[in-house]
Amino acid sequence: MNHPSPHTAQHGAHHVHRHEPEHDAGDQAEILDLDAEVLAEHIASITAWLPIEASPRRIVDLGCGTGAGTLALLERFPEAELTAVDVSAAHLHRLQEKAAAAGAADRVRIVQADLDATAWPELGTPELVWASASMHHIADPDHTLRQVHDLLAPGGLFAVVELAGFPRFLPEGAPEDAPGLEERCHAALDHHHAEQVPHRGADWGPKLTKAGFTVEGEHTITVNIGPPHTDAAGRYALSSLRRMRGSVASALTAEDLTAFDQLLDTNSPHSILRRIDLSVRTERTVWAARRT
Repeated sequence: MNHPSPHTAQHGAHHVHRHEPEHDAGDQAEILDLDAEVLAEHIASITAWLPIEASPRRIVDLGCGTGAGTLALLERFPEAELTAVDVSAAHLHRLQEKAAAAGAADRVRIVQADLDATAWPELGTPELVWASASMHHIADPDHTLRQVHDLLAPGGLFAVVELAGFPRFLPEGAPEDAPGLEERCHAALDHHHAEQVPHRGADWGPKLTKAGFTVEGEHTITVNIGPPHTDAAGRYALSSLRRMRGSVASALTAEDLTAFDQLLDTNSPHSILRRIDLSVRTERTVWAARRT
């Protein structure tokens, strides 16, 4: 989240890259939905923190994924109407289903668009623009930040939410047959992202200032859930690690890869789903920037 659309491997945890093929959308949608379910309280705390001067009536969610941020914003601002933008038709369809289930379908407008496109479709003049786990996928973020600045109503707020990195699920020293496996996977993933997603982990404050915004605040939410873990947290870990495997497999030893695959094998006694010490640990940072 985006989100994130994987995020990579993430809404990042995993927000989907703007140009990932549509056949990958089902796999991605599952992670985004689980991300929203497991981290709902933390997403809500970010929307509650936003330095809002007057409750917005028009909101744009850029790179909305399957709607974690969309639904949180609709709940936080019950008078608002929201335009949800994503490149994935499948994600937007899923968002529509979730909005309908929440009784908010009439408050959501769906727009399929690539945020890397030179010109965006008409998105109105929002008082709040939200981009969660999507900005680091943008090819030219400086250009996009200027586009958002010009899109916002005067005095409007831009909220950029980004992930500190891929979530962690195992305790230190696990798994027993490959201690430190998760840290080695993260090192490989960081190397992969440095090459493929260079803006991941960026400090967006200076970029926002350069684009003409006044940065009014920066806030980091620390996530540390469980153990014991919920069923959703277990499925979130399984789906996330499955997605991570494609990015890190070539960097792992045969022993590490065997241990990794045992974590992913739901029939194995070593499955991630069977670990009573599983937790969800990550951070999300939000920058609040105003068009003055």
